Amino acid sequence: MRRYLPLIVIGIVLVGAAATMLFLLRRGSSGAGANSSFVTPGPPTPSGTSTASSNQPSSDSAASVKPNVKVSSPVVVEEYGDYQCPPCGLLYPELKKIESEYGDQVRFVFHYFPLTKIHKNALAAARAAEAARLQNKFWEMHDRLYRNQKAWADEEDPRPIFLSYARELGLNADQFQRDMESSRADQAISADVQRAASLGITGTPTILIDGRQLRAEATTPDGIRRGINVMLERKAIS
Repeated sequence: MRRYLPLIVIGIVLVGAAATMLFLLRRGSSGAGANSSFVTPGPPTPSGTSTASSNQPSSDSAASVKPNVKVSSPVVVEEYGDYQCPPCGLLYPELKKIESEYGDQVRFVFHYFPLTKIHKNALAAARAAEAARLQNKFWEMHDRLYRNQKAWADEEDPRPIFLSYARELGLNADQFQRDMESSRADQAISADVQRAASLGITGTPTILIDGRQLRAEATTPDGIRRGINVMLERKAIS
């Protein structure tokens, strides 16, 4: 018996170590739900802020149920998009729904990221949106570009179509044409592309929520809602 005693002790230690490791892994995975949608983990919740951590919804409910909280500032949802990108076009109406659902709790920002190597009219569309921005009609042009993506995506020269949108919006047509071809528009687009590169963004649509990038597999309507809800609860005020 004494001969086998050291082996028995070693066996007990190994079993205990394995049980401890399993416990830690389960604990880690259960605590990762809120952050698993994001590329990088978020900052810890400050001890002085009020959050609904005691009754925080599960990841499934967070995807569909907006938390009943008040925030001092809106959650910022940024899209890096390409107006000719089909997945961006499919996501567009869903983002409009989310914007309607959350109201002033969310602020949307769009960044140009035309994939010029695969979408021949993406840059021209971004220029049209920027030209409209210079006449304070960015979102109106943005909506038309996405809603009518199939009407201009394959055109040899989509600029006449964009000009027709500008006229529908009551823009100064001559100024719109000049701005669409201006270095000012190109500089704005280039600045967004460079910022995307600095963040490691390579495709569209890419969504950031309060500066945290969603994983590609989480870039869905429910995934975006889940991310917004997580951030709303982090920013909740008593």
